[in-house]
Amino acid sequence: MHALGRELAAVLRPGDLVVLTGDLGAGKTTLAQGLGDGLGVRGPVTSPTFVISRVHPSLVGGPALVHVDAYRLGSAAEVDDLDLDASLEEAVTVVEWGAGLVEQLAADRLEVHLERPATEAEGELRRAVLRAVGGRWEGVALPGA
Repeated sequence: MHALGRELAAVLRPGDLVVLTGDLGAGKTTLAQGLGDGLGVRGPVTSPTFVISRVHPSLVGGPALVHVDAYRLGSAAEVDDLDLDASLEEAVTVVEWGAGLVEQLAADRLEVHLERPATEAEGELRRAVLRAVGGRWEGVALPGA
């Protein structure tokens, strides 16, 4: 997931919204860490579960990473209280557990669904399904596509 995050960072730009979904332990935070590494932001990128949102400024002149964990949020109104739209245009915003809560923030977004292995025999292998929504992603070569 970390390597995928680094690859995704290469195609992200300011204003992008990335929505991460998947079961607990599927690799959402690890993917966000890879995004942070790829974007060259100040870290460490850790799960913002208890603080809800963290801003990681760029160390290389690129966009900041706004990392949000919406697990404890119960409604789009609570997401609105975070004022994510205030930094949306100049940052890359990544929201864990955001499906059904943050789609109103941007018509264009990248949805990443992560799946853990169903059995121990499959080892640590994870599966990522990327879904690009909106015109921003037309013609963008996404990793694994």
